Amino acid sequence: MKLSFSSKKLEKELTNEAAMKRAYGNRASRLKMRLDLLRAAPTLADVPIEPPPRRHQLGAEWAGHYAVDITGKNWRLIFKPDHDPVPTLASGGVDLKAITAVEIVLVKDYH
Repeated sequence: MKLSFSSKKLEKELTNEAAMKRAYGNRASRLKMRLDLLRAAPTLADVPIEPPPRRHQLGAEWAGHYAVDITGKNWRLIFKPDHDPVPTLASGGVDLKAITAVEIVLVKDYH
């Protein structure tokens, strides 16, 4: 998939290995693995829902966003489809097989 970033600062932190290590410490190597996984997946449907990446849709204040696990505890890489409009199924749900680009929004412990 094509990745974009919600800010220049986030893009620098997530595309420069030294900056990633400074910003995220011991989580940097797993974070890089998740970014590589997203880049390698042709569509969002191809990102595994089983751990360790565990792609999942978020709700409440994060409605419309997805996350993958960075650590087994609470840290997540949060992103949203980068399509306007977001592709949908006839049933009204999001068509994950049509999502080919995502915008990385945040790296956060949101629990």
